[in-house]
Amino acid sequence: MTMWIMIMWTTIAFVISSLFYLGYKVPDLIDIENIAQWGKFKQFSLGLLITLGVTGIIVFLIDFVNALVCVLYLAMIWTLSDLAFWLLEKFAHVTFEHYYAGWVALAITAISLMFGWYFAHNVWNTEYNLKTQKNIKDLRVVMFADSHIGTTFGGEEFAKHLEEIQSQNPDIVVVVGDYVDDGTTRENMRIATKNLGKIKTKYGTYFVFGNHDKGYYGSKRRGFNVNDLIKELTDNGIKVLKDESILIDDSFYIIGRQDHSMIQERIGSRMSMAELIKGLDKNKYMIVLDHQPTDFKNQADSGVDLVLSGHTHGGQLFPFNQVGKWIGANDLVYGHEKRKNTDFIVTSGISDWAIKFKTGTKSEFVTINIRKEQ
Repeated sequence: MTMWIMIMWTTIAFVISSLFYLGYKVPDLIDIENIAQWGKFKQFSLGLLITLGVTGIIVFLIDFVNALVCVLYLAMIWTLSDLAFWLLEKFAHVTFEHYYAGWVALAITAISLMFGWYFAHNVWNTEYNLKTQKNIKDLRVVMFADSHIGTTFGGEEFAKHLEEIQSQNPDIVVVVGDYVDDGTTRENMRIATKNLGKIKTKYGTYFVFGNHDKGYYGSKRRGFNVNDLIKELTDNGIKVLKDESILIDDSFYIIGRQDHSMIQERIGSRMSMAELIKGLDKNKYMIVLDHQPTDFKNQADSGVDLVLSGHTHGGQLFPFNQVGKWIGANDLVYGHEKRKNTDFIVTSGISDWAIKFKTGTKSEFVTINIRKEQ
């Protein structure tokens, strides 16, 4: 929780700074100093008013959070554009008659956010092929995480993505946390889960909790609590795992972990990897579902074969993709990594939490083909 408070206050500071920076820069776009011969304060006031007005329009069209994302993104790109044009003038001895840096920044921001919207609201299939020395039949796993139902799609729209998942002919489907959110309505949760339960597989569909599934603001806000969610999942044939393991077809284990937020936010506990695999047959292939990619060392040391995670949203926004790894919050932000004999796969997620743009990644579900080495 301390980390989230720090992030919140840091974000507020950046937003205020960005608004003031844009307020200072916007008048240069129309060369208001020469047109109206206004002083600096009047120019800044006009620039700030225009900035706040455009921000208000974005709030109306999308929402408050994404309006702030647009402001921060524009301020960042504008700063870089100013720097680039300054370097050209200083070292290439180029003189610009008009203030092009601002127009370039606006164009780049608009294009990148349009692509970011597209990459967030469309879903791709990312495929991995893994080999093992263990005796296992060919296995096709489809994983998705971070659907945050209601952000970029509701329950009915979710069904279309499930059709794509079904078209992969999965042997098993795993849902690796943040299936719902505080903004998910009871009706959307119910419709989405009913559609999820229609997926046809050989071995079923398995679910583990993420940090958002249980809700941060109580059941009143979204109209259902964690027990309602569990009941809806189980009623639709989806197996909920909470620090549990299941042996499937006497061939492989699915091990579902409680989310790291149980410890991080001091709302409960979860078993260690050593405790989770105690008594399991290590000759059989072991797949761990763990929403947050934060325990790679212990997981690799335990000797499990595959760990599937989400949570990071693939870094979400360029150029901040690797911040989670840099500050030690995540062991891997996106993709595939192998440590010792353990494969780790982190997905960017099939949707988003609140931010409706993905400029550093794309929305996806993941298909994993596991085969025995010949």
